[in-house]
Amino acid sequence: MGVIIIFLLLSVCGFILFKKNTFTNNDEPAEGMRISVIIPARNEEKNLPALLQSLTNQSVKPLEIIVCDDHSEDATNRIAGRFGVTVVQSPPLPQNWTGKNWAVWNGFKKSSGDVLVFLDADVILKKRALETLVNTRAKTGGVISVVPFHQTVKFYERLSLILYLLGIFVFTSPFEKDNCERGLRGCCIAVRRTDYEKIGGHTSVSGEIVEDMKLGKQFVAAGINVQNRIGYGLMTIRMYQSLKEEIQGFVKGAVLSTSDTKLATMLFIVLWLVGLLASGFATPVLLILGSDYAIPFLAGYFFYSVQIIYFLKYIGRYGWIVPVFHTISSLFFVFVMVYATYRVTFIGSVNWKGREIKVGEKGK
Repeated sequence: MGVIIIFLLLSVCGFILFKKNTFTNNDEPAEGMRISVIIPARNEEKNLPALLQSLTNQSVKPLEIIVCDDHSEDATNRIAGRFGVTVVQSPPLPQNWTGKNWAVWNGFKKSSGDVLVFLDADVILKKRALETLVNTRAKTGGVISVVPFHQTVKFYERLSLILYLLGIFVFTSPFEKDNCERGLRGCCIAVRRTDYEKIGGHTSVSGEIVEDMKLGKQFVAAGINVQNRIGYGLMTIRMYQSLKEEIQGFVKGAVLSTSDTKLATMLFIVLWLVGLLASGFATPVLLILGSDYAIPFLAGYFFYSVQIIYFLKYIGRYGWIVPVFHTISSLFFVFVMVYATYRVTFIGSVNWKGREIKVGEKGK
């Protein structure tokens, strides 16, 4: 009985970290909103059509849609032109700038809206998403970023379940509410033009690889409120198109984006993981051995399975196999963390989109 209580308490740590901070919008569309949508895009011919189509179907039409072509080698430019949006070609990349930041900055310089909405090309908006996002930002003030509902298609994408959930924990943790180091989620950010200009925009994070985290810090330092919300019912995202890209992306995130997380958040994440990994890895062994601890550990496994299924209602579609047999995703989590440790300890860098990024240094 004691083991069951321990597992129950450890799983409760997940409920403490997770906040169902979703959007509601019962207001009439605000009049006179001049919205500039800015989309950085590098080789996004597969993702861009769905996003641009969803933007044409919005209940509130943006003033302008600007696709910032970051030296794409595919049909990104041609597809953007087919939708009649403004296409901005990035000039040659200056020293101490990353490609994405440079593309966004050049797109901003061509914009004229009072409200800026930055979107990654792999996001798809629901019909009232833009209206809801801008209305919510107007009511709360400051800047809002969104963690989209993760739409997975292939099995390898579903291996990210635990890693994606841990990212949600960091962004919804009550211990991060007053964190002066708090970052944003870069795939969707809404901000007033004047607030963006106040911090110098992306020039203030020009060489940062994890620019959203650093951009949030710049807003907070300038006294501008930062909010992160879950995009359930508002927008979806499909993050990675290959297993290699998925591993590189999560390794990059594990190495570069955890240093500013509050100690209390990390403690509760560790406690939650202890219960998850213990029940996930030990339960099959104990059942095979016929141990007296098999039933208590199975109960712990059941607690975590039910909890994960509840969380997934709001954060992503992962089918049923990986959530029920969450040990599979736990193994992937362990692999990513071990590989990230190897990259830091023995190589001193992580790889992302063909570039070697030195740990502790800004990107090139």
